[in-house]
Amino acid sequence: MTQAIIELRGVGKSFRSSDGRERPVLQQVDFTLREGEIVALLGQSGSGKSTLLRIMAGLVQADQGEVQYRGQPLHGPARAISMVFQSFALFPWLTVQQNVELGLEARGVAQATRAARAAAAIDLIGLAGFEGALPRELSGGMRQRVGIARALVTEPDVLLMDEAFSALDVLTGERLREDILQLWRSGSMPTKAMLVVSHNIEEAVMMADRVLVFASDPGRIRCQLAIQLPRPRDEDSQQVRGLVDEVYALMTAGATRRAAGAGETAAEQPASALLTDRLPAADVARMDGLLELLAEPPFDGRADLPQLAEEASLTDAELLPVAHAVAQLGLALLAGGDLQITPLGRRYVDGAHGLRQDLFGQQLLAHVPLIAHIRHSLEQEPTGELPDAPFLRLLSEQLGEAEAQSVLRTAISWARHGEVFEYDLRTSALRLPTGDEAPG
Repeated sequence: MTQAIIELRGVGKSFRSSDGRERPVLQQVDFTLREGEIVALLGQSGSGKSTLLRIMAGLVQADQGEVQYRGQPLHGPARAISMVFQSFALFPWLTVQQNVELGLEARGVAQATRAARAAAAIDLIGLAGFEGALPRELSGGMRQRVGIARALVTEPDVLLMDEAFSALDVLTGERLREDILQLWRSGSMPTKAMLVVSHNIEEAVMMADRVLVFASDPGRIRCQLAIQLPRPRDEDSQQVRGLVDEVYALMTAGATRRAAGAGETAAEQPASALLTDRLPAADVARMDGLLELLAEPPFDGRADLPQLAEEASLTDAELLPVAHAVAQLGLALLAGGDLQITPLGRRYVDGAHGLRQDLFGQQLLAHVPLIAHIRHSLEQEPTGELPDAPFLRLLSEQLGEAEAQSVLRTAISWARHGEVFEYDLRTSALRLPTGDEAPG
């Protein structure tokens, strides 16, 4: 085996909520990044992937466990580890040349030397001739190339890429990814290893020697897949398509559980949920559209997720939450990288608007504990109305404030469609729908 560059052993990290409670973000993360490999990290938004990268870069300290760089404990920012961010993170008042030179300037490198090294990095990444341009004069892809040149100019051992291609359009992202891989294969990059955080399953398969699937709440490595195909890889080849399917299956594993009612054959049902679970960020219109597409030819009720994503023109980051949502509500089965409509889902698709609302509401109360809890609380209130603050506090204890707000927004959107409860944006109050009577 090649030499380990970064090693994580039992790494954990918690953040303190506004009420003083500790919220675990990472738990018992074990990981080794070795020379000569590219590793891709896949997982849901908010699962702690970015926090993990910052711990590896020495920008954030772990609360538990050990982080080592080349066998030595890492206690602060590592000079030999660079990061590329999704947001480009360029200074808008500085030119391309000046942005790229920043890291060298901070290290006290002489002006002539840093100018020469910055020019070389700019040329390497394909931006020669744009040294004097300001970020606003560049396209998104060119701005991200500046961010990569700035990371490479320090000649890092390790390059950490945090959703580096996700803010770009598909073609621009693919072109930049291919250019990075070409530099890697040619040995032009000084980098010895790369860790790429992504939502794009195909991107991970095309780039990586290993794909790690991250679990959430708290974040931890759930499984990994070794990829032994030589690069460059053909995205349309049988081997790549098979690996993409396999990663989809790993990403959706555990979405359903085996269960059967009295006198019924075993069937997949939505996995049991908890009150403070993170809800898939899926809007109802997209859920309806996906179920309708799934029910029609050529799928006729069952689809391979990569094919469904292509037919629906959805990215992995858009498709997976919707697939998880319809599975959680029992409208479809999600297993083995396939999505299959259930008899209830078929009834939902064939139903008129009123029937859809009724079925949706019933499934919310049966399978989304948060929505059922809110509804029950409103029914116990004489006015049939409650502020959202107590529910936000409840969610914040487990998820943090920002994620709690996101989850409650999703719950409200689903509940309004299912006529389970309403929400007054002006007063931030939840209330029973008009016509539903509260006791008393």
